[in-house]
Amino acid sequence: MRKSVDLLVLLFNLILFPSVVFAQTGTAGMSFSGLMPLILIFLFFYLFLIRPQQKKAKEHQKLLASLKKDDKIITAGGIYATVSALRDNNIVEVKIANGVYVQIARQSISNVIVKEAEKDEVKVPEVVK
Repeated sequence: MRKSVDLLVLLFNLILFPSVVFAQTGTAGMSFSGLMPLILIFLFFYLFLIRPQQKKAKEHQKLLASLKKDDKIITAGGIYATVSALRDNNIVEVKIANGVYVQIARQSISNVIVKEAEKDEVKVPEVVK
């Protein structure tokens, strides 16, 4: 725990006060110590913002690819519906009420509702007699 706190303090000092951490030389131009804060900022943004967003987008694409008939979904607008047909690569026909069918874009599906019985499916071993 102490090492991680020390590392965070060092990174914080590198970003905000590079001249305090590294000795300044009299050379003109950009040195490695001048680039270090930019590299650390890019690394921070990649690790904490870009990478999780890419991971979430891949999971959403996988969810849309695994969509099938009779799946219960929630659209981006908050409408609960049931998939009645998968038309083209981009269009899904959903049933929102009895006799009411709507065509929506596949990207507007935000979540698939999973029943508790399917989620907690546990195989009970048979007793050997």
